[in-house]
Amino acid sequence: MDSMNSHVREYNLQLSKGRIQKAYKGIMTFMSGLSAYLKSRHPDFAAGALYFGYMDMTYFAFTPSDLKNKNLKIAVVYLHEESRFDVWLSGSNRKIQAEYINLMKRKNIGKYKLSQVLPGADSIIESTMVENPDFDHPEELRKQIERMTIEFTNDIASILSE
Repeated sequence: MDSMNSHVREYNLQLSKGRIQKAYKGIMTFMSGLSAYLKSRHPDFAAGALYFGYMDMTYFAFTPSDLKNKNLKIAVVYLHEESRFDVWLSGSNRKIQAEYINLMKRKNIGKYKLSQVLPGADSIIESTMVENPDFDHPEELRKQIERMTIEFTNDIASILSE
């Protein structure tokens, strides 16, 4: 078993190369810009603050008022280790999430993945938007994420209204 000191030495070694900092800064800059872009294009949605995470996931909430009124939110998520963008339906707390997971078990959620009520679960329904995103073409990536986020949001609203 590796010690914490050996992990810190490896961390420092990787940081000394400078690539981790550049990649992390680029991802955070993209996420911040994506949030601002979505807010400007969809002023009827409420946008939450950017959650930077522990290099596991970075996300922000981007939610229409009808879902917000149900204590639900849409999360645009970047999963660092997987190098992937997801969109999630989440609840404002664990109790709300558990209630909606149980409700969604009785509904046809189509192509989406239903989460389970587990400690640490952060979503009700998940969908992968972009695997291996091309950060060298940020405008195209923003548009793709916007399109898929809005499609997911509309699908969720339809599922809930059934």
